[in-house]
Amino acid sequence: MQKEISSENPFTFALPSGRLGEEAVEYFRKTSIADFDLSTLGRGLSLSDSTGNYKIILLRNQDVPTYVLAGAADAGIAGRDVMAERGYDLTTPLELGFGVCRLSVAVPENKIQEISRKSHIKVATKYPHLAKNYFFHKGISCEIIKLYGSIEIAPQTGLADCIVDLVSTGSTLKANGLVETDVILNSSAMLLVNRSAYALRSGVLRHIIHSFQ
Repeated sequence: MQKEISSENPFTFALPSGRLGEEAVEYFRKTSIADFDLSTLGRGLSLSDSTGNYKIILLRNQDVPTYVLAGAADAGIAGRDVMAERGYDLTTPLELGFGVCRLSVAVPENKIQEISRKSHIKVATKYPHLAKNYFFHKGISCEIIKLYGSIEIAPQTGLADCIVDLVSTGSTLKANGLVETDVILNSSAMLLVNRSAYALRSGVLRHIIHSFQ
């Protein structure tokens, strides 16, 4: 493994910025892979551990698989939801047990019956592929409205009849008068590995996977 990793040739992880990235860094620490001090990051988007053998780059959640696929990172951590939406050609050796959530359909609580009678609905989501497939297999005609944030207010403004979005505790839905009507996908953090890195840095990856397990 030592030949495969050094401060001149660090093993690079692509992580989502925000809570999932923070959970990943804590997971690295608990499994003794590496200890990153996020407090020293400042406005930067990359950080090495104290040994220089491991490096993280922080990205938008949806960009993590792209960086790993292109070889800009050896491996990454992203939710199953992100992988399912785009179907990336990456090795996914492990689910990591944190970042647990679900991709759900949610509708205004006071319009459940009204929406159920519609022959065509408007759906706001960050997951157009998964949402379209879900409604297609249900035999429901829909218009997908792709949004990048503030999904929950789309029904309030009349932009959409319902939403498809990630749910953790459900408190945000409740605060916006929405209720879950179905779960499309259960999601948690997954280890993603570039196929070339899987072959060329197999010693490092065996060590990482063994530590994670």
